[in-house]
Amino acid sequence: MEFLQELLSQALKSGASDVHLVVGLPPLFRIHTVLEPAGDLSPVTAEQTVNYVKGLVGDERYARLVANRDLDFSTEVPNLGRFRVNAHWQRDTIAVAFRAISDTVPNLSTLNLPPVVEKFVDLPRGLILVTGQTGSGKSTTLAAMIESMNHKYAHHVITIEDPVEYELRSKKCVIEQRELGSDVPTFASGLRHALRQDPDIILVGEMRDLETTSAAITAAETGHLVLSTLHTQNASQTIERIIDIYPGEQQNQIRSMLANTLQAVVSMTLFKRADVAGMVPACEMMICTPAVRACIRENRIHEIPNIIATNRGIGMCTLDDSIKALLLNGKITRQQAISRAVHPESLLRAMSA
Repeated sequence: MEFLQELLSQALKSGASDVHLVVGLPPLFRIHTVLEPAGDLSPVTAEQTVNYVKGLVGDERYARLVANRDLDFSTEVPNLGRFRVNAHWQRDTIAVAFRAISDTVPNLSTLNLPPVVEKFVDLPRGLILVTGQTGSGKSTTLAAMIESMNHKYAHHVITIEDPVEYELRSKKCVIEQRELGSDVPTFASGLRHALRQDPDIILVGEMRDLETTSAAITAAETGHLVLSTLHTQNASQTIERIIDIYPGEQQNQIRSMLANTLQAVVSMTLFKRADVAGMVPACEMMICTPAVRACIRENRIHEIPNIIATNRGIGMCTLDDSIKALLLNGKITRQQAISRAVHPESLLRAMSA
């Protein structure tokens, strides 16, 4: 375990976001999206990964890993900080992925998000979704939103996470954090019981199945503010994903419920910065105006991108417009912009205009 602590300490000093232990390969660091060996170290052995995981989770949860072949958990390394961890089997050996978690929740205003996101913390009810691929900053954004509320309002906040990442300490808000596996068996179970715990705000780590999605929408419909994430790339895809989770005979009903409860979708794509070390997000921003709600209710999802493009004045933004702004401000390179744009040809024409 001493070697593991030294390895994680080296990762933090190197600015790595992730550490990977795969049997037969040397330890790997992900630094600003690039995966590279962690110095001149020997390949990891199967015995090492078993010992590391057992040392971190104990025999009972290790048995769960053996049974389920995957285990998500968080851990705190003394004098270093917290890490989100996934242990999993691959080729009959255990591999481990560590994600570094900051000791402090960042201020929402420092995350380079559209200014309108700061207004979402003032909403009394409804559903706010933050979407994007793994590692795009969804958890950090949601934690920063909760922390902003924590300084402004005397709310009761319940989070259901897999695992708990940022430690949110009660200030004006009373904050309870429940972790899958140790505090609550499933997201859906945690959501159902949360409604009896007098919450104002519920954070659901991920809307990953029908039961969780249904419970989250019901919570939003009954007057709570619900925050959650999906692994989708834009607002239209997010809405379609939610509707497609439901059986066909229920889809008209869920369109109506979603049209009534959804407040906003923030879809994030993370870029390596070109001007300084670090990362910066480009965001598609959809706010649920009456026009957007009508599109959801009437199954005209294909019209939503045009509504987003024509409502910049109220804070909406397409991904390509966000990428263009980052490029014009020198925060990303031209190559990055073109490679990640939704419509690269249109972006090129806009740049040359």
